[in-house]
Parts: sequence; structure tokens; C-alpha cells
Amino acid sequence: MKNWSTSLAKFDKKDQKYQVWRLEQLINFGIGNGKISQKLFKKYYDELDIDKDKKKYLIFLLNLK
Repeated sequence: MKNWSTSLAKFDKKDQKYQVWRLEQLINFGIGNGKISQKLFKKYYDELDIDKDKKKYLIFLLNLK
């Protein structure tokens, strides 16, 4: 993932807000050759600010409900 407007070095990568933000960025703008962590998606599902149809599709793909 390339985010040209944000310096990732300034973030605490263990912080919950960072992890939610990063998941949103990966889902909305692409992940390159990486994968979305199913564990993190499950953990922060309710907090993610993404399109509801996209969220439903990810739930379907990950067999969460």
C-alpha cells in the first residue's frame, strides 16, 4: 500500500486507532500484493468506516456470519 500523504513512521503501530485506520486504507484503496488480516477484520469490524456493501462482501468472503 502506498499512502503518499501520510508518514507512517509517526504512528504507534500497536494503537487501536492506527490499526482501524490502516484496515480502512487497505480495504478502500487496495493492498498491493498483501492480504487483509481476518483476525484484525473480525476484531475491528464494528469500528470500520467503509461502504456497507463492501463490508457485507468481505464478511461473505471471510465466512464470518
